[in-house]
Amino acid sequence: MTVSAMEQLYQQLILDHARAPHGHGLVPAPDGDAVGESFAVNPTCGDEVRLRVALRLDDGRPVVDSVCWEGQGCSISRASLSVLTELADGQDAATVGARIESFRTLMHLRGGGLEPELEDELGDAMAFAGVAKYPARIKCALLGWMALRDALTKVGVHPEGTE
Repeated sequence: MTVSAMEQLYQQLILDHARAPHGHGLVPAPDGDAVGESFAVNPTCGDEVRLRVALRLDDGRPVVDSVCWEGQGCSISRASLSVLTELADGQDAATVGARIESFRTLMHLRGGGLEPELEDELGDAMAFAGVAKYPARIKCALLGWMALRDALTKVGVHPEGTE
């Protein structure tokens, strides 16, 4: 596949997630789950999100039961929130923390690649590698990821995935 064909595929993925975002709409957490919530704003373009994460214990380890959010923003921020929801739901908190850090690294590489195993770990989130070439859009893509990091911290899980 050519670079331009890959970029078109990634652009389409972002548009699809922006049009039909996963995790949109705040829903109550399941009974017994620990809940963390965060509100984040990107003052540069006006994007804002309220994100809620519900965690349950599975064999003593915190596992993300669900991520949901509401807010407004550009297609990049909405699509990024949608993708992060897919990558976080059902995963243990340590894995989610590592994915947050990998995505941050991707955004700071300004279009450069990650190690293949990190690219595989990020899956659809790799579509935002092209966004990282535009400094003004990096905050749009990171908004939800930083809100998730903050929400996890509020519920007692450190962003690096340690307790």
